[in-house]
Amino acid sequence: MSDAATRSQPRRPHSGNRRDEAARLAVLHAADDLLAEHGFGALTVEAIARRAGVAKQTIYRWWPSKVEILLDTLIEDTAKALPVAADEPTAAGIRAYLRGFVRFLTRDPAGKVLLALIAEAQHDPDTARSLHERYLAPRRARERAMLAGATDAGEIAPALGPDTTMDALLGPVVYRALTGASIPRGLLDTLIDALLRPRAN
Repeated sequence: MSDAATRSQPRRPHSGNRRDEAARLAVLHAADDLLAEHGFGALTVEAIARRAGVAKQTIYRWWPSKVEILLDTLIEDTAKALPVAADEPTAAGIRAYLRGFVRFLTRDPAGKVLLALIAEAQHDPDTARSLHERYLAPRRARERAMLAGATDAGEIAPALGPDTTMDALLGPVVYRALTGASIPRGLLDTLIDALLRPRAN
């Protein structure tokens, strides 16, 4: 085998991986865009394939349904747009995270994905299970750790347990977003002050 042929061997799978990643990202972006444009009910794998410029068979090889595609885009987008503080969480950091959550729901396209999946989960058990296992449970574990760290540091003194506290903080925000109502800043501040009781200076 010539030197040129030898050098070419490692590049073939690497190039294929790059193409696969480009196609994967195209599918995720297409699903995101089409959901925002047409809603969950009108979203189809066929439409995603056309928008992404990939074969429908390629999509089904990677994802079993449009729900799993949307979950992938939600997980990746949320990790970038709404990270959960992991190191030395503070009361101010938690307040900033909750305000970021409101912005995420109301302004970020991925927020529409989350709302669509929550709505679909109400009458589709498979969507409910995937949403919980792949997104809600891992994120809640990080939120729970954030509250525990701030509590241990004396930054906050939650009136309720961590899961109930997060439900009480996020529940009204999600409800208003799902029903198309605005989310006044005063609502979130009132919830935070009532439920987290930040340490007095």
